[in-house]
Amino acid sequence: MNKSMVGALVASACCAALVACSNPLRTRDSDLGPAIAKERRRDIQRFDLETHRIEGMDLATASAPQTPPDPFAGLDKLEVTIEQIRAWTLANNLDLKVALVDPTISQESVDEEAARWESVFFSNLRTTSLQRPTASTLVGGEVKQTDLDFGVRVPLRTGGEVTVRLPYNRTKTNNLFSTLNPSFTTNFELSITQPLLRDAGRRSNTHALRVAALNEGVTESRTKLEVIRQLAAADRAYWRLYASRRALDVAQQQYELASVQLNQAQRQVRAGVLAEIEVVRAEEGVAQRLEAIITSQNDVRLQQRDLKRLSHVPGLGLGSKVMLIPVSEPTPTPYEFEKDKIAQYAVANRMEMLELELQLAIDASTIAFERNRALPLFALDYTYRVNGLGSSFNQSLGVLDSVAFTDRIFGLRAEFPIGNEAAKARVGRAILQRLQRLSSRQARELSIRQETFDAVDNIQSGWQRILAAAQSSILAGRTLEAEQRQFNVGRSTSTIVLDTATRLADAQLAEIRALTDYEINKVDLAFATGTLLGADRVEWSPLDPRGPKKESGAPSPIASQQP
Repeated sequence: MNKSMVGALVASACCAALVACSNPLRTRDSDLGPAIAKERRRDIQRFDLETHRIEGMDLATASAPQTPPDPFAGLDKLEVTIEQIRAWTLANNLDLKVALVDPTISQESVDEEAARWESVFFSNLRTTSLQRPTASTLVGGEVKQTDLDFGVRVPLRTGGEVTVRLPYNRTKTNNLFSTLNPSFTTNFELSITQPLLRDAGRRSNTHALRVAALNEGVTESRTKLEVIRQLAAADRAYWRLYASRRALDVAQQQYELASVQLNQAQRQVRAGVLAEIEVVRAEEGVAQRLEAIITSQNDVRLQQRDLKRLSHVPGLGLGSKVMLIPVSEPTPTPYEFEKDKIAQYAVANRMEMLELELQLAIDASTIAFERNRALPLFALDYTYRVNGLGSSFNQSLGVLDSVAFTDRIFGLRAEFPIGNEAAKARVGRAILQRLQRLSSRQARELSIRQETFDAVDNIQSGWQRILAAAQSSILAGRTLEAEQRQFNVGRSTSTIVLDTATRLADAQLAEIRALTDYEINKVDLAFATGTLLGADRVEWSPLDPRGPKKESGAPSPIASQQP
């Protein structure tokens, strides 16, 4: 056994040991990404309320507060208008920031499809050394070759491709009969390939680009809809906070009325005018009003937190100790609408309808594309080559420059699917999807018209509700004053007075709901027509979270402009 064989065996043994220690075909833990504990993925933990329990207190030992609690004591108060809330929402809303990235992503998809026709420079270098036993002196047993090939490949929007190549070869052999040794080959080659049926034509080959561009429009329509939705949600949240604060004022007013009634009942009982039961009835009324205050205070906290989430102002987080005080008052004004004109405008302006139009355009392009793919493949190939050969590189270039040796190659390729059922099925599916979308377009239009009619009716009935609620509140206040006078002269009871006060509170709350619902109904009508309330026009632009360098004076992603 010679030394070379021993060395080969040692090398093989080392390789086998290395593979045994670390098998390159085995899946490693690092191939699976970051490891996550099984308990974290599958175990559902129990929320332990006992750790938050107040020791020594339960329903039997706890006592109700004697005065209304004030959870807002010590908090800073910030007066806000609905215009300020809209501006904050435009600048800081997190859902808007997420939605504004979608058009940027869609633009990247368009750029990706447009880059399909970029020219490609290619090169290949290969060296070959052959040592082969031969049975004839006519064949070289030792051959050394160097091949270099570089060029440019240009895709065409018609589906074809143009390639320009400059192949180079150097060959040296021990063949005694070789005329040139070494020999140099330098060629210039131009080739064109063009489909004539399937995959032919500009429209078929730009289908993917067209779909990407139309999808970008779909994304922008959805983003605009999200901007409208978030601003409308901010308006609704503002008026709900306004209503909850007004409801808290009513609850506190009712508590004060019940406290006054209790004091009057106690004086009447001490004077011997009324029985002791009147004091108990008045105390029951105070306790009921106390519970209403607690409920109203919690509702204020909930509505305020919703408004803070939508506006997301720095320094006004969900846990910030700042009270938002709405100062914009409702503006109840009667309106007269022509439902058909507004509904027609809503159908033309809604982003959902624009999205459907773009989807239908995609469907039409897809049908044409699939029909083209169902055609037979018939392609034309043409190659023009200039050959150069010599015993040196310069000599081969001289022969190439003389254009004395040229090749011209024509070719036709054809493929005819037998049955072609898959392509037919793709065409049928594309047609069915378009028909389905046409039906959904009619359904969407009908839904938008219904939504617009409902919003108009809500506004018109809301105005009547405001008038009726205001009248009811006035009459309930007069009734309460009359019952209080009757009680003072001993002709009424605490129960009747408190019931009358409750009806007054109900009337006041109904008036508050009517006013705020009227404002919300106006927001709903604007949303139904694809517009916004307010004097400003909102313009938005895509957001790139990668943070490109902004030019001086560059516009912000969302801006409000006067019409």
